Amino acid sequence: QVRLVESGGGLVQAGGSLRLSCAASGIFASTSAMGWYRQAPGKQRERVATITSAGSTNYTDSVKGRFTISRDNAKNTVFLQMSSLKLEDTAVYYCNLRLTPSYDYWGQGTQVTVSS
Repeated sequence: QVRLVESGGGLVQAGGSLRLSCAASGIFASTSAMGWYRQAPGKQRERVATITSAGSTNYTDSVKGRFTISRDNAKNTVFLQMSSLKLEDTAVYYCNLRLTPSYDYWGQGTQVTVSS
């Protein structure tokens, strides 16, 4: 069975950093695009960052220059390095793996809370 397990969330002060990890099992993640999404209270889920099997990345404007997505295919894992965190970054962060043509696998989510 395909599973995505996130880790690394927690409490952090504004301006601080966190590194999220997502380990995939039951699938060859190296051949698939993966990404991170987030959902804040009262808001819809939004795409934060994606990375293709070839390593090409894309970010939503609000995190450009602060967040970095990467992957380690040998470990079947994708990461999200978050720096200069803001209060607005507070959300549940979800790992995503996409299989063509358009089927998505999701992790359970990890809470990131940024305080002043």
